[in-house]
Amino acid sequence: MHKRELGRTGIMVSELCLGTMTFGQQNTQAEGHAQLDLALDRGINFIDTAELYAIPPRAETYGATETIIGQWLKARGGRDRLVIASKVVGRSSSPWYRPGGEQARLTPRQIRYALEGSLRRLGTDYIDLYQLHWPDRVIGLFGEGGTTFTALPQEDAVPIEETLGVLGDLVNEGKIRHVGLSNETAWGVSSFLAASKTGLPRVASIQNAYNLLNRTFEIGLAEMALREHVGLLAYSPLAQGYLTGKYLNGARPAGARTTLFNRAQRYEKPGVDDAIRAYHALAQAEGLSPTQLAIAFVTSRPFVTSNIIGATSLEQLEVILGAQELVVTPELEAKINAIHQVHSNPAP
Repeated sequence: MHKRELGRTGIMVSELCLGTMTFGQQNTQAEGHAQLDLALDRGINFIDTAELYAIPPRAETYGATETIIGQWLKARGGRDRLVIASKVVGRSSSPWYRPGGEQARLTPRQIRYALEGSLRRLGTDYIDLYQLHWPDRVIGLFGEGGTTFTALPQEDAVPIEETLGVLGDLVNEGKIRHVGLSNETAWGVSSFLAASKTGLPRVASIQNAYNLLNRTFEIGLAEMALREHVGLLAYSPLAQGYLTGKYLNGARPAGARTTLFNRAQRYEKPGVDDAIRAYHALAQAEGLSPTQLAIAFVTSRPFVTSNIIGATSLEQLEVILGAQELVVTPELEAKINAIHQVHSNPAP
């Protein structure tokens, strides 16, 4: 599997990253371990998790994914061959993230608390990439804000310099190697980069949603990713499974994520089904799997460092891994872009 540099860190990560948020909810420990084994066998050296996983977030499953990964690491060994990324939650009123139900914030004290928990569950002394899961300031997150930004809310955000300061301390202590962002804006990335010029850690990556239904990263952030070497770790390359077509016409397959949890409103907006049908028609005309077309497109983007894939079965994971064999030629890209011109970002 091809590898790409993570920012300016010198760390080479596989172009596909195994996302693990289903471990501990939709997937058992044994199933999670089987996925990790298969991914490692196919050349993936990059694993992404978070303190809040499994998804959907619940008190009962908080930290379960990291625990499952930690048990796998203990059984298999080889920690030094892997690049492990985790995340600390941003501002949240969910009461189970912090002791006593305290509101989660990106303060030095809370970041230290979260990191120590992740290290303990993962059974490791360090995390290669520690990401801020979402900002401390108030912005539209996870699609609910669309693309409209009308006003700055009054807020009491933890200063970026304060957050980066404790992350720098943790780097110096050897508990994390590098820092990343997630669900961030162009302003946020530029602000973190500016703060790093004072000797604080420089962010290496940004983990945002990116797929055929949501290419908004290309507006502003893509140029920044390339010029500043803050590459995209693209999540939801299949738009939570919608790009497979399994939810077309309101279908709800048994056991599927949307069927179980009804949390995919981001991909149930006007125009989404029309766009999916158009991409499926293209895949059929080209003799391709719609799933592999969607995955290969994301991996092929020059601003993508790694494409975070996820599955709930080994069969699904095999199909996704097969996308490595698909080359997005200039001709195929032109046909994709023609659809995008008509069906632009229906699920931002």
